[in-house]
Amino acid sequence: MDHNPFREGLSHTRRADPVTVVIFGVTGDLTRRKLLPALFALYRKGVSRLGVIGFARRDWQTEGLRQRAGEILRDAPDATDEQRAAFVNQLSYVRSTFDETAGYRELARQLPKDGDRLFYLSTPPESYEAIIRNLGEAGLNRPGGGSIRVVVEKPFGRDLESARRLNRLLADYFDEQQIYRIDHYLGKETVQNIMLLRFGNGIFEPLWNHRYVEHIQITVSERLGVEGRGNYYDSAGALRDMVQNHMFQLLSLTAMEPPIDLQADSIRDEKVKVVRAIGPIAPSELDTHTCRGQYSSGYSDGTAVPGYMQEDGVPPDSRTETFVAIKLFVNNWRWSGVPFYLRTGKRLRRKVSEIAVTFRTPPLELYSNRHPTMTRNTLIIRIQPEEGITLTVNTKIPGYTTDMRPVNVDFAYGSAFGESTLEAYERLLFDALVGDSTLYTRRDEIEASWRFITQLLEGWQNSQSRPQLYEPGSSGPHGARALPGGAGHRWRKL
Repeated sequence: MDHNPFREGLSHTRRADPVTVVIFGVTGDLTRRKLLPALFALYRKGVSRLGVIGFARRDWQTEGLRQRAGEILRDAPDATDEQRAAFVNQLSYVRSTFDETAGYRELARQLPKDGDRLFYLSTPPESYEAIIRNLGEAGLNRPGGGSIRVVVEKPFGRDLESARRLNRLLADYFDEQQIYRIDHYLGKETVQNIMLLRFGNGIFEPLWNHRYVEHIQITVSERLGVEGRGNYYDSAGALRDMVQNHMFQLLSLTAMEPPIDLQADSIRDEKVKVVRAIGPIAPSELDTHTCRGQYSSGYSDGTAVPGYMQEDGVPPDSRTETFVAIKLFVNNWRWSGVPFYLRTGKRLRRKVSEIAVTFRTPPLELYSNRHPTMTRNTLIIRIQPEEGITLTVNTKIPGYTTDMRPVNVDFAYGSAFGESTLEAYERLLFDALVGDSTLYTRRDEIEASWRFITQLLEGWQNSQSRPQLYEPGSSGPHGARALPGGAGHRWRKL
């Protein structure tokens, strides 16, 4: 690997040792959209001496990979032709199937003898076992002159037993501190800011408990449908695809106790306690604590769109949910009795990801009789599309009366700092390069989340019920309204 001469804008306090990144499945969509742009950005910022080896079965050569990488990075912002050429020219390629031992011997030949190694599994989950075993059998899991790390993409299993099986396989060849289970939601600035908002400001933490918080809503909604991914999505569904990973990460960061320090395991210790404290939902509670939906045919932005069961690759009798809402409780001292409402779905009214913390009303509601529009104070953490934080408070309208209305106190990342936030994969890859696993998921947290999710999946399967239909561009099925309604709460408008 040649020394990187392009250390522009390097403001990091951490630097990675020289590292070679091996991307299994380098010809796939994730590499094109996320991994290569993120690695190029890190290369330009000089975070390390960086080399990249692609590994895939497609009939490419090194020159073919370099040519395609050049095309992918052609529009990289603020990059020069010299920078692009320097990065692209250090790429190399190994053509092999994932279960072919000769490919791993060739990989060993191409890898530098010293420096760190980062193996990135950007492949379908069914390829994980072959890659992990062959890395171990070829001795590529044993550090030579540097550290070894392996990054595993989601989905990490599809139920508790498959997640345990994959964890056992990884543990046969790698230590836990070498394993990085990635969830790109944790790379978003606003998600990382949840902890600092709570534990770095004296105003919020004293109120962050059942005495002052009435309920919490976590929403991840999408306007698009499955977009040609019917084969994959029908084997997953909204519960596996979004709740088990992304939404449980948001839940654990919102509900966790303060860690004793900012070390990775100190933070992850507190996150897993939250997931373990989630109360199970009994089969008799499925109808009152969960709601499944499936989008029908209709119109989105004036354009006719097919229903889920008309999508390519979806069986005509599918019971896979494209929407799910859950009412759950975190049974610990801090959150006793506080409902957490989670909802996610496709073909909904808006694309939005947010956490809304609604506080209780004042003990004496002096203004509520004269002003029925008085709203509860709500802290909204916006994750996308516009990252920021909003606090809703009631204020008096100027004039001779005491009329009031809610107003928003806003903070937006773009306007506050005058620069764009880091792309999630850039931050997560940087952390993996320097050996910081804070934003990656640990084995016990994965298995704790799957324990809860598997119980729901089995309950739905045994009930033989079908998801409720909902129209594209709506807020989801009508049945979802009953989940918060029983406690006198309402979903926030999309």
